[in-house]
Amino acid sequence: MISIQARDSGSSARAGILHLPHGDVATPAFMPVGTAATVKAVRQDDLEGLGFKLILGNTYHLYLRPGMEVIRSYGGLHRFAAWNGNILTDSGGFQIFSLARLQKVSSEGVRFRSHIDGSQHSFTPEQVVDIQCDFGSDVQMALDVCSSFGIDRREAEEAERITAEWAVRAYQRWRAAAADYQGMLFGIVQGNFFEDLRRRSAERICALDFPGLALGGLSVGEPFSQFCDTLAYSAALLPESKPRYLMGIGTPDFILEAVRNGIDMFDCVFPTRAARNGTAFTHAGRIQLKNACHSGVDRPIEDECRCPACRRYSRGYIRHLFKSAEILGPVLTTLHNLFFLKSFTDLVRQSIVEDRFSQFARSYAPWYNGNGARTVAET
Repeated sequence: MISIQARDSGSSARAGILHLPHGDVATPAFMPVGTAATVKAVRQDDLEGLGFKLILGNTYHLYLRPGMEVIRSYGGLHRFAAWNGNILTDSGGFQIFSLARLQKVSSEGVRFRSHIDGSQHSFTPEQVVDIQCDFGSDVQMALDVCSSFGIDRREAEEAERITAEWAVRAYQRWRAAAADYQGMLFGIVQGNFFEDLRRRSAERICALDFPGLALGGLSVGEPFSQFCDTLAYSAALLPESKPRYLMGIGTPDFILEAVRNGIDMFDCVFPTRAARNGTAFTHAGRIQLKNACHSGVDRPIEDECRCPACRRYSRGYIRHLFKSAEILGPVLTTLHNLFFLKSFTDLVRQSIVEDRFSQFARSYAPWYNGNGARTVAET
């Protein structure tokens, strides 16, 4: 499923090509999140123009709305969303545990109430595979039990045990569907922040020979140093022959740590969510376009940036759009942030191919101030 084209001599960073049903994807790759079959504030044409070939959808949200009957009537998500590239759908596990009301987990599956209308539903590992097969997902994720930072060992151990049991059932269901379904199933390694549980989870998940593997339960509120330590330990447990996906990261500091440890794929809602609130990414850090210092400023969000926003519009104008509650403000800032991340990961890939990744990573040291929360001084 992945061809490795280059490796960095000073780290585990690697550049490769993911081979997926709707076309190849160069890695390392950031994947924009389109929870409800849309990346908020941008059109599919915009995503294609920025060079993205793989986006995300969410099983929980799409199952609830518009519902499976509607999606099946279109023959799957690609036609429904008018997206010609690849789609990765996550299992909905994280959303069930963070959004659903009165959820109850057992070895059989998870019962939950919709956050939309309170209606009762249940997911089993097999059902989640079937749903994503109906979506026509190019990559689908196995149902897992998400756990948060700070839980005790007993709770983490139970989550890891159920995740492992569900992985077996999901894998078997995916194999049974292989004649009619071409998408790939990824298993998810859990174990919270306990090294022995991480190792046990990796051993169980890797033994099933999933086409790809993901690390879950990171970037969930832990200190950055804890994230780095657990990432390094966990990534080293994964086979090099499979694509590696770290769920839920999307700023340069976290991306560089992921790539340094051999991760190929990552996603996060933060870059687009931040954009809708007026926060723009730059190579020196983040800026808040709503701030008064940008009033009347006749320069782009970032000098020399070639995104659709920076080619034509000024900071002063975009600030005016936000202050006037005009929808174009979030649209332009979202385009900028997505362009930034696509360009950034392209530069990361180039640095690996040229065997200078460590030097490149050091050039982004400012992003590490405040664990990626650094905001450029605005005067």
